[in-house]
Amino acid sequence: MDCKQCEIDDYHFIYRFISRTCISVDIKLTVCKMEKLEYNPSKKIWMLVPVFGALLFLGLYITSTFLYPGGSQMDRHAVGFSWLNNYWCNLLDNYALNGKLNPAKPFAMAGMVVLCLTIAFFWVIFPKHVESGKGNSLMIQLSGSLSMTVAMFISTELHDQIITIAGLFGVITIIGSFIILYKIKWYGLLILGSINLFLLVLCEYFYHVKDFMVYLPVVQKISFFTYLIWICSMDLKFYNFRAKNASS
Repeated sequence: MDCKQCEIDDYHFIYRFISRTCISVDIKLTVCKMEKLEYNPSKKIWMLVPVFGALLFLGLYITSTFLYPGGSQMDRHAVGFSWLNNYWCNLLDNYALNGKLNPAKPFAMAGMVVLCLTIAFFWVIFPKHVESGKGNSLMIQLSGSLSMTVAMFISTELHDQIITIAGLFGVITIIGSFIILYKIKWYGLLILGSINLFLLVLCEYFYHVKDFMVYLPVVQKISFFTYLIWICSMDLKFYNFRAKNASS
């Protein structure tokens, strides 16, 4: 009887061991599946909307430059768009500087709307998903959205006032983002943003000091594309940062 009892006990022990092991394996597999479901890169693709928007804007921008009839601040009878002498705003006018109807405007306007909406979207989501105080986060969301909303009316008769208002809100947004970048130690993006802010101030200076107006179209484009690179770099870094944290 003792031997039989021992055998029964051994069977019970083996059964409990196998049961617990299987349950443990099932739990681990379930947790792994849940973690994979929790972060699926394809489901987070919406976080890259600013990057896609910037690329679409560049496509529309370049298309509109090929359609611009001509005329610039240096030569009103020039043919075509000059990257050295024309402004982005020239593409948004009803008539080119040479007096001809401007067929580039629809593409330029579409690009402007796409750009403003996508960047406004970025300034809304970015402070919500990184370390930022409530006050600073709200300031970035409001000022960033207002800056881009106002900028969409840049082709109106209030062009100069629109640039000033949008610029002021833009500077507030940039400074607020500097606080975030410093807190989370993204120093490379902080430096790039500082360069962009310097270029924005330089554009304003050249605009108001008429002696430097000849250089403004070039500086404006450099500032513009630097800003896009900065936004896209932050967005990609933000996307990878979320992916890394989710997977770990």
